[in-house]
Amino acid sequence: MWGVPLRSDPLDELKIPDGTTAEEHDLVTEGDVIIGGQSTVEFGVRGHNVIGGERVRFGGDIEAEGDCRLDMWCDVAGNVLVGADAYLGERVHVGGQLMVSGNLDIGDDVDIEEGFEANGWIVIRNPMPTIVFLFVYLSQLLRIGEEEAAEEMLSGLLDEDHEHDPLLLPRGSRVNDDAWRVSTPATVGDDCRLHGNIRAKSLDIGVDTEVFGSLRAREDIRIGERTEVHGDVTTREGLVYVDRDAHVWGDISADDVMLHDDATIEGSIRARGEMTVFHDEDDDAPDVDDAGESTEPSSDDQENDETTAPASATDDRDEDERATATTDDERATATTDDERATATTDDDQASDETTVDGDADSDDDTDGTGKRVTADGQDPDDAEHRENGHDPAELAE
Repeated sequence: MWGVPLRSDPLDELKIPDGTTAEEHDLVTEGDVIIGGQSTVEFGVRGHNVIGGERVRFGGDIEAEGDCRLDMWCDVAGNVLVGADAYLGERVHVGGQLMVSGNLDIGDDVDIEEGFEANGWIVIRNPMPTIVFLFVYLSQLLRIGEEEAAEEMLSGLLDEDHEHDPLLLPRGSRVNDDAWRVSTPATVGDDCRLHGNIRAKSLDIGVDTEVFGSLRAREDIRIGERTEVHGDVTTREGLVYVDRDAHVWGDISADDVMLHDDATIEGSIRARGEMTVFHDEDDDAPDVDDAGESTEPSSDDQENDETTAPASATDDRDEDERATATTDDERATATTDDERATATTDDDQASDETTVDGDADSDDDTDGTGKRVTADGQDPDDAEHRENGHDPAELAE
């Protein structure tokens, strides 16, 4: 035989679902709102089903698309508008009107200052709280041996598909424009917009959330991607984790701090222990093109590159050798040209010397006795006399 676990408290955590916004006067969510006993919510509340425990105080209106159930001694400062059925315990106080589209189950000594209206049946009695009713009903089913019926009922309650998660406020919570104060862990979903400082045992803030206030916890605080905190982040004995593209406008104070290198901290960071700046885990992953294929070279490509590289190097060496040979040929040709030019110059000089010497020899050659003679063996003076018409012999006499 199985039993119902009654010791676990479903309201042991502050849970703010995705898309919740704290507007100027109202706390708005698309799912259910479940508030533990002895709590104070100074906002108005708008949700699907609204359930309040004992002695819960509401500072504004209650608007429920579905049912609204308020336990004994609850106090609502404004109006209560219910789209389905309403259950009000004894000594509930409503400062405005009570408008119910369905049935109204009302207890003793209920005070509705501006009157009420219900389109369905109105029953004046002390309605049993939902959790008590379920416990009593399950107990009776188990007592008479209807285990299958009890299991079917629980399956229907637990397996019911909820489009949105509920907003849960633990017992003794204090929620207003100034602060959200709980003594349990707190979880804030994605795409939320909240006003007020958040005080909890530990904090986990989702992505794309904006908090107009500070965060303070005794234990760890985690801030998700692209989340913006307009205040300080402080933990007494825990870790502060700031994810990518998060923005903290105030200071951070913690035992240890883990900060993404793309996060922005406007204030100072004080870590009594370790301060760590981390990167994304996929920084070392290969790049991927639009077709989803890796752009990193494969092993075959690397082998082909290695095979091709020596051939290219050989071609380069051949070109270098050809260039060197060409240079050597040019140098040899230049040397030959220089030698030819030098030889030509020497020949010209020799020719010049020969011509000069030849002329000198033709003019000043001697006959071996020291006397000058011409090329035909005559005395140059005699030759000169003959040219003048004189006989050398007569001149000699």
